[in-house]
Amino acid sequence: MTPHKLVIASRESALAMWQAEHIQSRLRALYPGCEVSILGLTTQGDRILDKTLSKIGGKGLFVKELEQALSDGRADLAVHSIKDVPMVLPEGFTLAAICERESPFDAFVSNDYRRLEDLPAGAIVGTSSLRREAQLRARFPQLQVAPLRGNVQTRLAKLDRGDYAAIILAKAGLKRLGLTQRIRHTLSPADSLPAAGQGALGIEIAAHRSELLSLLAPLNHAQTAACVTAERALARTLGGSCQVPLAAYCTEQDGLLTLHGLVGHPDGSVILREEAQAPREYADALGRAVAKKLADNGAQELIAAVLAGQAT
Repeated sequence: MTPHKLVIASRESALAMWQAEHIQSRLRALYPGCEVSILGLTTQGDRILDKTLSKIGGKGLFVKELEQALSDGRADLAVHSIKDVPMVLPEGFTLAAICERESPFDAFVSNDYRRLEDLPAGAIVGTSSLRREAQLRARFPQLQVAPLRGNVQTRLAKLDRGDYAAIILAKAGLKRLGLTQRIRHTLSPADSLPAAGQGALGIEIAAHRSELLSLLAPLNHAQTAACVTAERALARTLGGSCQVPLAAYCTEQDGLLTLHGLVGHPDGSVILREEAQAPREYADALGRAVAKKLADNGAQELIAAVLAGQAT
C-alpha cells in the first residue's frame, strides 16, 4: 500500500539537495498520489570545514544527523552519495536501494591548464581526499597537494581566486550541478582509481521500516548495486575509511564483474593494486577476494602504518 506522505532527509548543500530532489521526482512519478517532501539538515561534516575529513572522524559525519531523523520519525528515507556512507551501517539502518550510477571518475578542474601533465613543478593541486592525494603524489611527485574542503561552489571559488593551480573533484557532482564546463579533463582509473561507490546514490531507511523496501525497489539499479556491493565489500574487509588511501572500482560486462582495488600511502611512496573477476551474484565475495589479495600483498601493514602515523 502506497503511503500518503514520504519525507526525504538530506544535507542542505546544493549537490545534496539536487540528489534529494532527483529522488523526490522519481518517487512522485512512481506514486502520483503520495506527497513527497524534503527535510534539509546541516551535518557535523558540513559545519567543520577547517580540518580534513581524515582528521575529524571520516565521512560518517555526513550521515549521522540524517540517521537521527530516520530514528525519530522526522524522515522516512535519507538520500546519500554512497561514497559518503560508512562501510558498516549502524545497527538499525539499512540501504534500501542503490540508484543508477553517474560517472564514477574524478575530474581535473583548472583555469589555466588542460590536464595534470601540463602542470609545472611545484604547482598546487587541491584535494582533501587521501585516496586522490596518494595517487597524485605517486604519479606526479613534482606537484604539491594541499587540503581543500567545502562544498563544490566553495572549492571552485578557492580555485578561481588563485589558491590552487588545479583541483580534483568528483565528475558526478559537477555534472549534477550543471558545471560540466568546468571539467578540463576526466581522470582515467589508471590516474585516479575512484572511491567505493563514487557517483552512485543510496537510499537509507530505518531497518524496522521494511514496508518501504518494496516501495523503493524500482529505484534500485541492479548493475550499479552489484558493482557498489563489490566495492564496499573490499573497503569494509580492509577497514577502509577516508582515513586511509583506499580505492575500489568495479565494472560489469555480460554479467561478469571486474573489480580493481588500491591501497596506498598518502605520500605516494607505496601503491598496491589488485584485481579479480566474478559473476554478478558473487559481488560481495569478489570484494572480499580482492581485499585478501591486497592484504596478502601487505595492505594491512600499510593501513596500520598510515593510521599510526595519523595518531602521532
